[in-house]
Amino acid sequence: MTPWLPLVGVAAALAFSQAPAPGRVGATALAYVSNERAGTVSVIDTAADRVVRTLQAGSRPRGLAFHGTTLFVTLSDAQANQTGDDDRIAAIDLATGRVRQRYEAGSGPERVVVSPDGTRVYAANEDAGTLTVLDVASGKVLATLVVGIEPEGVAISPDGQWVYVSAETSHTVSVVDARALQVVTHFLVDPRPRYVAFAADGARAFVTAEIGGSVAIIDVPAHRVGVTIELPRGAHPVGVASSPDGRHLYVANGHGHSVSVIDIAAARITATIPVGQRPWGIAITPDGRKLYTANGQSGDVSVVDIAVGKVVATVATGAGAWDVLIATPGGEP
Repeated sequence: MTPWLPLVGVAAALAFSQAPAPGRVGATALAYVSNERAGTVSVIDTAADRVVRTLQAGSRPRGLAFHGTTLFVTLSDAQANQTGDDDRIAAIDLATGRVRQRYEAGSGPERVVVSPDGTRVYAANEDAGTLTVLDVASGKVLATLVVGIEPEGVAISPDGQWVYVSAETSHTVSVVDARALQVVTHFLVDPRPRYVAFAADGARAFVTAEIGGSVAIIDVPAHRVGVTIELPRGAHPVGVASSPDGRHLYVANGHGHSVSVIDIAAARITATIPVGQRPWGIAITPDGRKLYTANGQSGDVSVVDIAVGKVVATVATGAGAWDVLIATPGGEP
């Protein structure tokens, strides 16, 4: 394991800008936004809707995951199909302000998820067509599993049993038994699936299809598509998040510059909310009151008041805003 390192002066490591000390901002949930082209992660106080600190994240920060007081960030270089020094997952302890570990994570790690108990990290390797499974404590690679072609989305069920990996070019979702570390099946979805998320009860999952212009509701026990919902023409959906009460689904429509609101039980769109330019990532506060989209083209975050269904604030972050995750340090997303 890499020794714990001070953030100041560590080449290619995550670092805090001169800003408030790491950790909680009161008891407020924080929104973490990766800015791919800027090489940073912005931290937003969701009570005030302002940036309270900035992490210098290195090369192409994209996927984000969180557990306890640790933020995991995928980094990668611009060279496809080979592993370089920048292909890493960086883990930062938000309580101490120190880099805990820089994990080797295969070629082109894109999205990342952490197991519910915080012991394992799973990263989708877009270039290699694999899923890398890492042991958090030792930093060792436990498994490298072949999945679909150009995998991007990765999610783990709330009970930690299943990992779903969506693959853009093969139009598939690979199902991984997280305990056995084996791919047990694959199933087809609409073209270019980009993102996967599980419902809080683990009975359903949601997969967006960018070219297919749809979102699929997955029957998790059967590992198959239950319902496919067509989105507005030209939507090109990417991120997806469900409300804390499990009643509604929110889909970030990248080229549509909007968010579709879906009644899950009725499997129909109930509203469309305009947001910033090319929303990619999407997340909801734990109280279900606000929604945040990471807008790649405009380099900012749209804050939506869910009750009124409109943007109430726009927060500048950095170039290429990519993913957004909301959590309270010391708690869970």
